[in-house]
Amino acid sequence: MNKTISKRDLTEVVAALIWDNGKFMICQRPAHKARGLLWEFVGGKVEPGESREQALIRECREELDVTLDVGEVFMEVIHEYPDLTVHLTLFHAAIASGVPQKLEHNDIRWITPAEIPQYDFCPADTEILRRIQETAGTL
Repeated sequence: MNKTISKRDLTEVVAALIWDNGKFMICQRPAHKARGLLWEFVGGKVEPGESREQALIRECREELDVTLDVGEVFMEVIHEYPDLTVHLTLFHAAIASGVPQKLEHNDIRWITPAEIPQYDFCPADTEILRRIQETAGTL
C-alpha cells in the first residue's frame, strides 16, 4: 500500500556538494544519532522562516565552522526513512572562509567519485551519489 505523502509530513533538509581539486566533502554522522556512523553531505533541517540557502549556510557554520557560498541546486530527492520522510535539496557550494572542523561529525573526508563505493552512505544519498558518478567527467 503506497500512501501519498503530504507536504506537512515532509522534513525539508538541505546539504552541500563541496568540491576541491576533483574531490568532494563527505561527513560521518555521530554514533549516537539516527543513521549513526553513516556518511552524508554536510547540512541539516530547514528551520521555519529560513530559505533553503540560509539553512545551509547556518548548518555549515554550526557543523563545520565555515562560511559557504551557495550555488545552484545539484539535485533534489524525497526519501522515506522508518522515522521520517525527507525532501533533500543538494546545492553546489564552495567554502568562502574557514577550514572545516569536526564540531558535530565523527569524521570528515574528501573523496573522488570513484571512491564512493568504499563508504556506507545514508540511503537518501544513493540517487545523488549515482548522479555524481555519472557526471564525474563533466563537473
